[in-house]
Amino acid sequence: MSLALTLALVAEEAEHHGNVALETVGYGIVALVVFTALGLVTLSYRNVANRHAHKAAVYAEKHAADLQPHGHGH
Repeated sequence: MSLALTLALVAEEAEHHGNVALETVGYGIVALVVFTALGLVTLSYRNVANRHAHKAAVYAEKHAADLQPHGHGH
């Protein structure tokens, strides 16, 4: 066998005929799972301030003088 024939046979054997889109579906599934998990974490922080409204009211009463603006951001 000659070198050219050997290279041609190796190239033909290495050539892959298939659907590349199906080979990469796993990346899409992983991305979907990650973004869904991040979305659920974000959603879990929704309305947190209202869960502790009573604490905020008590703090505002105790520190009313501290919360008043003093002009020019000071």
